[in-house]
Amino acid sequence: MHHIFLLFMKVNVPITGFVIGLFAPFIGLFIMYFLWGEHQGLGSFVRSLFILHDLGGKVFTLSLLANLGPFLYCNFKRLDYTLKGIVVATVLYGVFIVLLKFNFFR
Repeated sequence: MHHIFLLFMKVNVPITGFVIGLFAPFIGLFIMYFLWGEHQGLGSFVRSLFILHDLGGKVFTLSLLANLGPFLYCNFKRLDYTLKGIVVATVLYGVFIVLLKFNFFR
């Protein structure tokens, strides 16, 4: 029983949630690529998202939905510190998307 508590404590830290929150949208981006950009290479697909700001903002915003699964799982399991890390990573992605929409990356 003591080992389960130690495992829970290692998982329930903000840095774990932050790492999950940073990498989950990449899974969402790959899903978007397989849905819409399969006729071109992955690199050219991502470059086109930075050139076409409206499309890029939409695709990156939809890729954030991949954070919803880990968010709901951590909420259900009461992993509050991990949940905070996921939220911080999602907010940072949100700032990135706003900067992209206002043509900050030229």
